[in-house]
Amino acid sequence: METKFSDVQMQDPEIARANGILRACVHCGFCTATCPTYQVLGDELDSPRGRIYLIKDMLENDRDPDALTVKHIDRCLSCLACMTTCPSGVHYMHLVDHARAYIERRYKRPLGDRMLRWILARVLPNPTVFRVALLGAKVARPFKGLIPDARLRAMLEMTPKQIPAVSRNDDPQSFAATTPPKMRVALMTGCAQKALNTDINDATIRLLTRLGCEVVVAKGAGCCGALTHHMGKGDESHASAARNIRAWVGEMDGAGLDAIVINTSGCGTTVKDYGHMFQDGPLAGDAARVSAIAMDVSEVVKQLDLPMGQDTDLTVGYHAACSLQHGQKVVGAPKALLKRAGFRVVEPADAHLCCGSAGTYNLLQPEISKELKARKVRTLEARAPDVIAVGNIGCMMQIGSGTDIPVVHSVELLDWATGGPKPPALIAAGVGGNRP
Repeated sequence: METKFSDVQMQDPEIARANGILRACVHCGFCTATCPTYQVLGDELDSPRGRIYLIKDMLENDRDPDALTVKHIDRCLSCLACMTTCPSGVHYMHLVDHARAYIERRYKRPLGDRMLRWILARVLPNPTVFRVALLGAKVARPFKGLIPDARLRAMLEMTPKQIPAVSRNDDPQSFAATTPPKMRVALMTGCAQKALNTDINDATIRLLTRLGCEVVVAKGAGCCGALTHHMGKGDESHASAARNIRAWVGEMDGAGLDAIVINTSGCGTTVKDYGHMFQDGPLAGDAARVSAIAMDVSEVVKQLDLPMGQDTDLTVGYHAACSLQHGQKVVGAPKALLKRAGFRVVEPADAHLCCGSAGTYNLLQPEISKELKARKVRTLEARAPDVIAVGNIGCMMQIGSGTDIPVVHSVELLDWATGGPKPPALIAAGVGGNRP
């Protein structure tokens, strides 16, 4: 793609990087075949290629974003299926991230939008505040039909039936390996996940210590910054990321770390990108060090010689989170581990398409999100699984709200298969025996 940035514009490192991304695009349109919003809406401007044109025009002309451009950029899920499909290697993720930050700086949204985004940016990354908000939403949920704004209704609908008690495993501490030690790892406990589902981190700690890991929850680590990053709020997302970098580097320079383990794939994609996010600042070196050892939990377990399990008659429908398969390019490990543990694994048709969760997308774009959820649930249920396994809390909440099939994190099944307790979601659904 031909670009016409001025010499003055090209002195800005972000514009220079955007220019390189834009020039890699050859207009082929392969991305439209795998773009979920294009599949739903059929609008060229709701495809990666269309959004690239809008971003190019906005940046080249150094103009304030208009409502049309903002609408179509906002509709992007950042599922990154286009990057998996693209034969030219266009790094769409960095381009759309740049566009969102540009929009945040130079576009004044309607008051209602600004208020909603302000609330999300302060509630979701704070587990304590989020937990209080969930309790309030649970009380208000019976009255959701009286609320005219679909986005506010979506917030009430995402409230889980049961809000779990705080898990003290999420406090800063160290868990010793219960078998001969092989690795020392830091577990990212996250933010929203700690309020929505405490079983995931608990299962991760049990599994990793059983397989020979010392697991550290580093003091000072918290939200990865992804939620605010994808809303274009660069200062807030970088502040969250910087706290993590300092906390983990402290462990790396202390007793040492072999990996930073992340069991929420949306967070994993962001942490693995810290090196890019901070490349022009004083934390560049430390950010790159953190990104270099950030790993999805399935990547770590793959290295730890998971015991071979006996075959079971439990069929697991595996949903590949976009942030895992497209963002991190982790495709085979989760399925291979589930099969090794003894489960029969099936996948839905169009497994590359997003479920519609995408961080805050299901709250900000509820109608498109609901259509994508319905499609994903239909394709999963068509495989008649006993349980659905996912590697991302957002996908778990999204899919779980549309089906009666129990939805669990993959690590919960691996923990159960190697001696841990049966996942609570399976107990509640009456699925499976005492051991797989």
